[in-house]
Amino acid sequence: MANEKILEIKDLHTAFRFQDEYFDAVDGVSFSLHKNELLAIVGESGCGKSTVANSIVGLHDKNFTRVSGEIIYDGENMVNYSEEQLNEIRGKEIGFIFQDPLASLNPLHRIGKQIEESLIYHTDLNSDQRHERMLQLLDQVGIVNPKRTANQFPHQLSGGMRQRVLIAIALSCNPNIIIADEPTTALDVTIQAQILDLLVELKNKINAGIILITHDLGVVAQMADRVAVMYAGQIVEIAEANELFSNPLHPYTRSLLQSIPQSDSDDEELHVIHGMVPSLKNLPRQGCRFSSRIPWIAASEHEDNPELHEVLKNHFVRCTCWKNFHFENEGGY
Repeated sequence: MANEKILEIKDLHTAFRFQDEYFDAVDGVSFSLHKNELLAIVGESGCGKSTVANSIVGLHDKNFTRVSGEIIYDGENMVNYSEEQLNEIRGKEIGFIFQDPLASLNPLHRIGKQIEESLIYHTDLNSDQRHERMLQLLDQVGIVNPKRTANQFPHQLSGGMRQRVLIAIALSCNPNIIIADEPTTALDVTIQAQILDLLVELKNKINAGIILITHDLGVVAQMADRVAVMYAGQIVEIAEANELFSNPLHPYTRSLLQSIPQSDSDDEELHVIHGMVPSLKNLPRQGCRFSSRIPWIAASEHEDNPELHEVLKNHFVRCTCWKNFHFENEGGY
């Protein structure tokens, strides 16, 4: 993993407005991304991981959203960028792969034209050069017949091919950073594996940093370099992937991993995490946010204002409750 840091997020807060009040959906998130690194951000639906991704590239409606903190790219804080400044970076420096390719592609334009759009906006290539680059990109993402595909409309392609087109668009200007927001959600397992393998291959080829937003821990175990686990708007644990899977510490991380079906296990019952993620309005803003879902752990085990602590080298965990955590049916240590 290269050590060159290409993105740094410091104390990021993203709040959404309900009537006249703002509520933080992302609450004090900090992390960095390095060249040729795949950082996975995982957690249940509603934990704030996609909100982090959208905040980085300024995709929120500013009338209903308030973003503060620092998003440092190329030595500058992008939180303060105007729409024009963000447009210069989106697609050129930072590529974005959306969750739903059918909703992201224009149904009225041919594939080739949609890939060339970013090249028109961000490069000085002439028409022939753009066409050549577009075909090269389709080939790069594994489309078997680029010329034919370039002439088709989105509805004529399979889900896997549409997702490859989105990746081609994200790669078109050789970005330094690629953000992939649940890029395989709507695909079957075989196509999922192909798309994820493609991302890793491209990461190594263009030396980009990738932020992968996902809820699928199986995917993360196979391909991530580092993993940040989010719960209720905060990062609760962050570590290198091998370390996190071999030595998960936060109760939420351990609960998530315990919930994954194991093919080599005789136990037919899956672990179920108590309760639900609290809604944005009812989110407890003091104390450990996971405490209500592990009620058998004494209140004294939690911090009043939980912070991320480096408990092992490059392994950070929020709150002290991990020290004496046990699953309900295990009893204490």
